[in-house]
Amino acid sequence: MKTILTLLWLHSMTLLLYANEYAVVTRTELGKITKTQMKAIYLKKLHYLKGKKLLPINLEADNSIRKSFNKHILHMNYNRLKIYWMKQHYLGHRPPLSLHSQKSVKAFLNKVDGAIGYVEMKNIEKNMHILLRWSD
Repeated sequence: MKTILTLLWLHSMTLLLYANEYAVVTRTELGKITKTQMKAIYLKKLHYLKGKKLLPINLEADNSIRKSFNKHILHMNYNRLKIYWMKQHYLGHRPPLSLHSQKSVKAFLNKVDGAIGYVEMKNIEKNMHILLRWSD
């Protein structure tokens, strides 16, 4: 009984540890990336890293992880990003593809070479490489 309680306690502590921690991941080893580089990638100003063409993936605009990413990595709120992409549209640039869920992001990353996306730390798979971490 004591062992079961200890395991339950450890499991709950692990969930708390990763409750509000996120990471930008890829299946290609690219090393660590700075917040400035990540912002440039998601604003489509940086297209290649270590010779690899990058394809940034977002979650939908109302997703809490996306809001955290916008706040902590891009340092832009929804309205500012909307204005940015409206201006970029007239220059022929499109925003990153948005997917519905973390599960969709992980599936996309596993199928598309050079794709990067963000998920909760607890959802990272063994074949994924962490490029950047942040927390709320």
